[in-house]
Amino acid sequence: MENLVNDDTNENLKQKGLSDSEAMKESGDDKLQDVVLKPDSADVKLSEDVKGRDDSMEELMGMYDESFKRFQEGEVVTGRIISIDKDYVLVDIGYKSEGQIRINEFREENGNITAKIDDTVEVMVEWWDDEEERVVLSKEKAEKVKVWDDIKKAHDDDGVVDGVILSRVKGGFSVDIGVQAFLPGSQADLRPIRNLDELVGKTFTFKILKYNRKRSNVVLSRRAILEQDRESKRSATLSAIHESKIIEGFVKNITEYGVFVDLGGVDGLLHITDISWGRVKHPAEMFAVGDKIKVKILSIDHEKERVSLGMKQLTGDPWLTASEKYAIGSRVTGKVVSLTDYGAFVELEEGIEGLIHVSEMSWTRKIRHPSKVVSVGEAIEAIVLDIKPENRRISLGVKQVVPNPWDVISENYPVGTTIEGKVKNITDFGIFVGIDEGIDGLVHISDISWTKRIKHPSELYKKGDVIQAIVLAIEKENERFSLGIKQLQKDPWETVSERYEVGKEITGTITNVTDFGIFVELEEGIEGLVHVSEISKEKIKTPVGKFNVGDALTAKVMNINSVERRIGLSIKRLQMDDEQGILTEYINNMKPATSSFGEMLRENLQEKLNGE
Repeated sequence: MENLVNDDTNENLKQKGLSDSEAMKESGDDKLQDVVLKPDSADVKLSEDVKGRDDSMEELMGMYDESFKRFQEGEVVTGRIISIDKDYVLVDIGYKSEGQIRINEFREENGNITAKIDDTVEVMVEWWDDEEERVVLSKEKAEKVKVWDDIKKAHDDDGVVDGVILSRVKGGFSVDIGVQAFLPGSQADLRPIRNLDELVGKTFTFKILKYNRKRSNVVLSRRAILEQDRESKRSATLSAIHESKIIEGFVKNITEYGVFVDLGGVDGLLHITDISWGRVKHPAEMFAVGDKIKVKILSIDHEKERVSLGMKQLTGDPWLTASEKYAIGSRVTGKVVSLTDYGAFVELEEGIEGLIHVSEMSWTRKIRHPSKVVSVGEAIEAIVLDIKPENRRISLGVKQVVPNPWDVISENYPVGTTIEGKVKNITDFGIFVGIDEGIDGLVHISDISWTKRIKHPSELYKKGDVIQAIVLAIEKENERFSLGIKQLQKDPWETVSERYEVGKEITGTITNVTDFGIFVELEEGIEGLVHVSEISKEKIKTPVGKFNVGDALTAKVMNINSVERRIGLSIKRLQMDDEQGILTEYINNMKPATSSFGEMLRENLQEKLNGE
C-alpha cells in the first residue's frame, strides 16, 4: 500500500482535518481507492463471497473510518475502561489510541477507587496530544455537562431534580444538584421555617425556576412541588371526607386555642374544647408537631374549605352515666387539677370534675384559700354531696370524710369542765384558746375578771400563753365554745356585803372624779361611788377640782347592790355623824342646869338629837 499511495497528497488532505478514508475520497484518485479496497493478495486473501457483496465493502470501510475517527474537544462520548494503573485509567473511545483519565477522578473520599475493567463510562474529550498520539479525557467534566443537560431538560419540560441542601447562605440555602444551586428561603417550604438548620444535610426534590449555564447560576424551588402535591391531595381528601367520618392525620401546628391537623392536603381544626371531655389547659400538653392522631369530622365548609374536628367525640360522654357512678353520699377519690378563691376542682375521671367549696374543707377551720388545705396534683378522698349531670356539676366535701368534732365536743368537754390550752389569738372582744385540733374556745373580755376594768385582753395575755378556763357553754349549731377565766374563782361581789356593812366607815383611794361624783377603790376591782349630793351638806355643782385621783378618801357605806355591783358611799353622812357625836358628847357632859333657861336648852338639844 505504501508504494501506491502518494504520501504528499495524503498529508495535505490530513491537514484539512480529514480522516484517512476521507482524504482518499477527496483526492479523487480511483486507483487510490482501489488500493484501499483491493489490498495485495499476498497480504489478505478474500473469499469469493466477500468479493461479490457491496455491503460488505461498505462495512469494512466504516470500520476503517471508525478507527481513525477524531472527536471534537469538549465532546462527551461513551467509552470502556480497558486498563487501570496508579496514575491513569485508560478508556477505549473507539479511536486508534486509548484516552487517559486521571485516577483521582475515580477516587472516593475514603480513598477507594471506583473504576473497574470493562466498566462503561461517559467522558469528555479535554484535548488531543498529537505528538504522543493520546487523548486526555475527564469523567468529572462529562458529569457536569450531563448535569447541565438534565437541568435544561428539567426546566424546559417542567421536570424535577434531586439535591442535597449543603448549608445556609444569605437569603436561603446552598444545594448540590450536581452543580451548586441556590434555594431561596421563601421557596424552601409552604410556611416559614422556624429552625432553618434542620433542613441542612437532607435530600429533597426541586423545581428549576431559572438557570444560566455561563454564570453557573441555578435557582430552585421546593415550595412549588409541595404546592402541587398539596393541591392534588386537597382535592382527593375533600372528595373523600364527610361528617362523622373517623380519619387519621398529622399535627401540623399547635396554638393556645387548638390544633391544626393535616388530613392530606386539607387542614382541619381540632378546637381545645373538642380535644377531651376533661380539662385541657393548653394543647401542647397533649400533642407535639408531627404526632399522628385519630379524629372525627364534625363539620365541613366546602366553600371555605374549613374542616372542624373532634377527638373527645371518639368516646362516649362520661356524664351520661355519672349519676350511677357517683351517687350522693358515696366516697370517691380524685386528683386536684385546679384551685380558685372559692374552692378546688377535683378530676374524678377524664371529663368529670367535682368542686370542693372552701366551706366543705374543714369542720372547724375557716379556710381563706384552698391552697391552705390542698395542692394541684394531690390525690384526695371526698364525699359526693350533690350531683347535677344536666349542668355537668358535682359538689364534693372533704370534711365529711371524718366525723364532725362538734358532734362529740359536748361529750368530751361538758359545761363546767376546767380545760387548759394555749392562747391562739387575741381580739378586742376576747381571747381564743385552743381546745381540740381545729376547735378554739372564746373567753369574752367580760369573762376574764370579776373586778378588773380591762380595756383590751392584750393587757393581761399574749399569744402562746398557757391558761386555764372553765367551759361555760357549747353551741353546736353555731359552732361556738364559750369559756371563762374569772369563773375559776368566786365572785367577790357575792360576799361584799359581809366585808362592807351599811353604815360602816371605810377608807379608799380616789380612782376617778366626774361631775356626778367620786369613784373610790375599796379593794382590787371593787369601787364605791360618792354621789355629788353626798359630798357635803352644802350644795356642790361638781367635785372636779376639789378632789384628786390617788388621794385617800374616807366615807360611810350607804347601800350595797351585789347584783348591779354598786356600793353607795357618803362623805356628808359621815360628817353628820361626826357632828351628832360631838353634840351627844356635849349634852352628856353638861352640868346640871342652874336656871330654867339652861334646863330648857338642855331639853331642846336632847329632843333634836333624838329626832335625828
